Amino acid sequence: MNSNHSCFKSDTKNIILDEAIPLFAKRGYSNVSMRDIAEVVGIRAPALYNHFKNKQALYLAAISHAFANKAAALSAVFATPATPPELLQKFVVCLCESVSQDPNFRLLIQRELLDGDEARLQVLAKEIFAEQFETAKRLAEQLDPTCDAHMLTISIMGLVLHHFELGPLRRFFPGSRAEHEDPQYIAKHITRLLLKGVVGAHEHE
Repeated sequence: MNSNHSCFKSDTKNIILDEAIPLFAKRGYSNVSMRDIAEVVGIRAPALYNHFKNKQALYLAAISHAFANKAAALSAVFATPATPPELLQKFVVCLCESVSQDPNFRLLIQRELLDGDEARLQVLAKEIFAEQFETAKRLAEQLDPTCDAHMLTISIMGLVLHHFELGPLRRFFPGSRAEHEDPQYIAKHITRLLLKGVVGAHEHE
């Protein structure tokens, strides 16, 4: 296979993934067919199988594709020399910005959690998100060697994700302000909460 053909095949694969991501985000895994994806891409449905063995393989590749740039940004954060609290701040900022800038990725994760397909969730946890989770877990251990690092890592991720998931509802609650939509403001709030807690926050200022 010559290099030009390889590049063409790679480009076609990326185009397929770019088109599949918003479809899966909008409709969910079960409500998107290979024919739907082929129609959006502008190719015949059988041609998709030249790149993906089945719909699940395409779907998982789409999530991995959507996460790739975020994983690179998070890796860059952890590669910078800093104290554990500084790394936490950088990590939370990066995570907030990544989630806020890509609503399709956020919807993909929400739909996966709602679908609850254990086989797909296991693949996501072990093959797509594992490296970043382990890195964050090591940071949690550095922040507090006595903590349950797994639970602290989940709490960090949960705080970030739920702020954006509740965004459409939050703005109608009393006290809502425009800055509450700002990823930097959200990241500062989450970092402060994690490092100082609620009761002790003012005691450390």
